[in-house]
Amino acid sequence: MTMPLRQLHHVSITLGTTILFCATATAHPNHDEAVGTEQPSAFSLVQAPGPTTQNPPPENPKNSVSISIDDGFRLIKSNGWPDHVPGKSPRRGNPNKPSIQKYSFRIPIKPTISATPELRGGWWWGVALNGVPFEPGTAETWNNDRQSGWRYEAATGFLNLGLDEHNAHVQPNGSYHYHALPTGLVERLGGEGKKMLLIGWAADGFPIYSAWAYADPNDATSGLRQMKSSYRLKHGPRPTTVGGPGGYFDGRFTQDFEFAKEEGNLDECNGRTGVTPEFPNGIYYYCITPAFPFVPRKWRGVPDASFNKGENGPTRGSRMVHEGRPPRGIPEGGPDSIPTASPFKAPVFPVLTALDLDKNGILDTLELTRASQSLRSLDWNADGKLTADEYRPKPGATGP
Repeated sequence: MTMPLRQLHHVSITLGTTILFCATATAHPNHDEAVGTEQPSAFSLVQAPGPTTQNPPPENPKNSVSISIDDGFRLIKSNGWPDHVPGKSPRRGNPNKPSIQKYSFRIPIKPTISATPELRGGWWWGVALNGVPFEPGTAETWNNDRQSGWRYEAATGFLNLGLDEHNAHVQPNGSYHYHALPTGLVERLGGEGKKMLLIGWAADGFPIYSAWAYADPNDATSGLRQMKSSYRLKHGPRPTTVGGPGGYFDGRFTQDFEFAKEEGNLDECNGRTGVTPEFPNGIYYYCITPAFPFVPRKWRGVPDASFNKGENGPTRGSRMVHEGRPPRGIPEGGPDSIPTASPFKAPVFPVLTALDLDKNGILDTLELTRASQSLRSLDWNADGKLTADEYRPKPGATGP
């Protein structure tokens, strides 16, 4: 069993969200956080497109979201501020502060499945019920080389992009967004695992649920079961090509994973078809899983253009990108390479780091089964052996 990315804290918070329902309907990496043009200098300024400048938040920002239905579309308008207290910011790995945004998303009430999955860069993937958008991918690439094809993952633990306790962080323009399960929203909706929990809508119109769904997709009385992603780590070393990171597939890059139908019970879009509380006659729906891809990377239907960042935020911001250098967050060496003098240095044990694939501090059955494969990631010189300097904590590391 794969444990949740983070444990939920059961707290009581007064809901400050205004949601208007006018009717009831029945019936991927590549979503760059910063999209811009490469500059031919030693460093480039990558800008996220948008028509306006960011709005400074009021002294005590509050969540504002309205959901209505009009002319065959579900309209979601929000200020992008969550209905829970966002994590403290700026924070290590993310120097940005959240600010009020202005979103207007349009979602088809009767979505249709495409012949092939849709994948587009520079788009929000979906939006949570509290009006905060989902973005699964990152803009961080190996050595900040956007042409390398090796894009870092935000939630696998190798690059600290400053995700807070709600699996969210902030773009340079102040837009707060989720990279995995929005734990604060889930708590306010009653908690995960008690019922199928609708938490948002994808850009193509299909609903988004947490990982718990009916064991039999066509039987609402079959009990709940935690859905499992059908993605897995690739085996062996990465291709030894010029302009690539090398090493073994360990989960730090999106390209370290592959879809394998037999691995789980969700398709390549991290979804399936079945009945839900909101759609008793059945519908295609997505799940946010505790393991990769967390938030789906592809759409089963056609996304609405309102999720294109160039059309609907984020408002214009910038990020300094130093080409040929490790990206922001944890340096290129991975979790073990934080400078010893850093005040953020935590006990680092390479063997445990390698085995704990989902970085939740627990070694589950799947991780133990893959132990042999995982330990190969410690063989940095690729000689087929693990020597003391590879499996022991680095000099100066704290801990017992």
